[in-house]
Amino acid sequence: MEVIWYLDRGAALVAYPALYLSVLTGILYTARSFGPLYRFSRRVHIEVSVFAMLMTLLHGVLGVLDTWFIVTGSAPQPAYSTTYLLAGVVVGVGALQVLVVAVLGFLDAQRFERPWGPRVIHAFAYGGFVFATIHAVAIGTDVAGLIRPVFGPAIAFLGYVLLLRLLVASGRLSTPDPTRQ
Repeated sequence: MEVIWYLDRGAALVAYPALYLSVLTGILYTARSFGPLYRFSRRVHIEVSVFAMLMTLLHGVLGVLDTWFIVTGSAPQPAYSTTYLLAGVVVGVGALQVLVVAVLGFLDAQRFERPWGPRVIHAFAYGGFVFATIHAVAIGTDVAGLIRPVFGPAIAFLGYVLLLRLLVASGRLSTPDPTRQ
């Protein structure tokens, strides 16, 4: 049963940075003002997003299996209470559901009553990332020491890039034209 825990944690430790990169490249995907970052995002966003979703699905399946082993007594109880564990699982399942809906909307927009545009799909994806962040901070006991020095600044950076992109898109902030000298 211990191998399931290690595989679950490994999948989580790969899935979250992949989700982060998916969100970052998604923010930059249509922002020409970011120059080389825009071009890089155009090349890798979809592949990074697919990889992130696959790793998230793997983590979700392994996490549910690991939780089942803990609840049934087949695996040892974690250092925190079962209530806390189950709350983390519920938040994780919420993240997974929102991300799956976003992926289904991307893969087959006709699946739902009306075709979904990129804004709706990305709203779900951002919501899933928020849930995933809460889940990572709440239940990621082996990365607890990284929450303040890494998670905080990383999330602040995403917020900064998103705000900068929104300001440029709205015309409230202008960027120099790289073609003019």
